[in-house]
Amino acid sequence: MNMNFRLWVPVLGLLGCSLSLGAYAQTSQAADFIVAVVNSEPITNSELRNALQRATRDLAQQRAAPPPADELQRLVLERLISERAQLQFARESGIRIEESAVDQAELAVARQNQVEVPELRQRLTKDGISVVQFRRQLRDQLTLTRLHERDVEARLRISEADIDRAIAEQQTADSDPTAQEINLANLLVSVSENATAEQVAEKMAQAQRVLARLRAGENFASLVQELSSGDRSNGGQLGLRRADRYPPAFVAATRKLAVGEVSDIVRSGAGFHILKLVERRAPAAQAKAIVQSHARHILLRPTPQLTQAAAIAQVADFKKRIENGSATFQALAKEHSQDGSAAQGGDLGWVGPGAFVPEFEEPMNRLAEGQISGPVVSRFGVHLIQILERRRVDLTEREIREAIRAQLRASRYDGAFTTWAQEIRANAFVELREPPQ
Repeated sequence: MNMNFRLWVPVLGLLGCSLSLGAYAQTSQAADFIVAVVNSEPITNSELRNALQRATRDLAQQRAAPPPADELQRLVLERLISERAQLQFARESGIRIEESAVDQAELAVARQNQVEVPELRQRLTKDGISVVQFRRQLRDQLTLTRLHERDVEARLRISEADIDRAIAEQQTADSDPTAQEINLANLLVSVSENATAEQVAEKMAQAQRVLARLRAGENFASLVQELSSGDRSNGGQLGLRRADRYPPAFVAATRKLAVGEVSDIVRSGAGFHILKLVERRAPAAQAKAIVQSHARHILLRPTPQLTQAAAIAQVADFKKRIENGSATFQALAKEHSQDGSAAQGGDLGWVGPGAFVPEFEEPMNRLAEGQISGPVVSRFGVHLIQILERRRVDLTEREIREAIRAQLRASRYDGAFTTWAQEIRANAFVELREPPQ
């Protein structure tokens, strides 16, 4: 397949990028003014209002409680600033999106909405979005995708020594706490960088009250939804990863905990953290044989004109049409899928474990041969997956090392992306502006 599931992470993250036409028209008509300037390029209040509306709706679709309004606005504005800085960097470093690529993206959006391009443009115009503006949005999305593939991937260089070290670490995992894999859930009581001593003390007292409620038996995930200033998705879970991929203070605070227990309060630059140990395990020994899957899929990417909910409904309709015999999987993939595999009817070929991101691979692995999934949501969009065949394959020594290389690249991607994005943001001149009185 041409789309590498591992090497693309949307800059929009959990805040999403979908936006209904009616919502856009409503917010774009509001009085406008500049809220921030990024390297002399403005971000307007209407842009911020649109992004806030998208974030609120996407959080509601995920059934996640939003943070306080002022905190959500701060996070969304920071995301817009980071995105704008990345787009500027992409242009300055020579990334250009061909008109033909924008044409293909526009055609894909039209197909998702089951209309032809002229009708799509008429709908956009009716809802207050010019064709020029819409195509610029598509171009920006394509630019960010290409930038991330180019620059973040370049940082993921896995040497032979790295692979040797990983093999050795698997053999010593039981005696080396940093080689253990842990999944922590985080409840954050944030503290502003400019907070006074009194404000810090007040936040500390708040964290102590939260800890007391947890120790009294209240549900950690519920309190995360109610009180945390950090990521509230999935109960604040940060994900299963090697301990040395967590901040050392987090590891130290949870090292002696049993699964399910919560830590004492941990101070960081972001504020006060309370951590729950969700899972701990030693890395599995590298298998000498693997089960490969031959799968195909249809991918719909949420766009400014296709919300995630609409994409899920459309994928569910595809499944119904395939099962009742009115359409074939291959034909629908060729017509609708927004992936490099579309030309092959969505065929992904034979793949082994770790080839795809977990949110795609886990539901794929649960399918029997011939079975078709329901809509599957990943960081790339909404998928319909079918397993064609499975087989067991013995691995050569070289294949084992390449499998470890792939695992290391996957484990390091999020950290590499975060560091890269922070560097782009730090090198941008940003001026925040107060609204006019």
